[in-house]
Amino acid sequence: MDETNKTVSEKTGDTTEKKTAKKSAVQSRNPERTRAAILEAARREVAAKGLAGARIDVVARRAGTNKRMIYHYFGDKDALYLAVLEDAYQHIRNAEHRLDLARKPPVDSLRELALFTWHYYLDHPEFLSILATENLNQARYLRQSTTIPEMHSNFISELKDVLRRGEESGDFRAGLDPVDVYLTIASLGFFYLSNRFTLSTIFQRDLAAPAELERWGQHIVSTVIAALRPF
Repeated sequence: MDETNKTVSEKTGDTTEKKTAKKSAVQSRNPERTRAAILEAARREVAAKGLAGARIDVVARRAGTNKRMIYHYFGDKDALYLAVLEDAYQHIRNAEHRLDLARKPPVDSLRELALFTWHYYLDHPEFLSILATENLNQARYLRQSTTIPEMHSNFISELKDVLRRGEESGDFRAGLDPVDVYLTIASLGFFYLSNRFTLSTIFQRDLAAPAELERWGQHIVSTVIAALRPF
């Protein structure tokens, strides 16, 4: 490299370093924004590459910060991954809570929950990827969480109340387990999307086509409601 090119390269490097340092300094004054940016970048990285393939330096670059800030807020890679898990579950539980199932007729509540879950999976494919990663880890990290059990307990309590009201109105049969009901809803959506490429090939049908996705969403609703009806 001649002296001219070397000088240009050094100046470019200096400028880049100064920009990064300036951005990090600004972020350090807004810890909530920095933490949110790191979580978002980590979510994308884990969804794309899994825990083993995710790299802290890539997360830092995407978040516009540096590894030191990630370690400052989260401790280490495992702790960051657990935070991603907790954030993913918190997001869907918060969205479910906004459905306000307690104030709606029981059949309408279950129909809305089923469609919400299906469309949430469609709109947040990274959620399914993160869940698949944690299942490969046999929920080793999830078991360390102190917040996830409580948020799911609240959700199941809401669903239990919907089923109770449905039993009292005669819309649902007695003795329904809210966990079983939710597993039915979740599995009908999760299995379809997790296997849509292989199933599309096997059955020679584009299961990712908009019309097919809409049809399957309605099928989930019909199946779930029919399964809850009195015999």
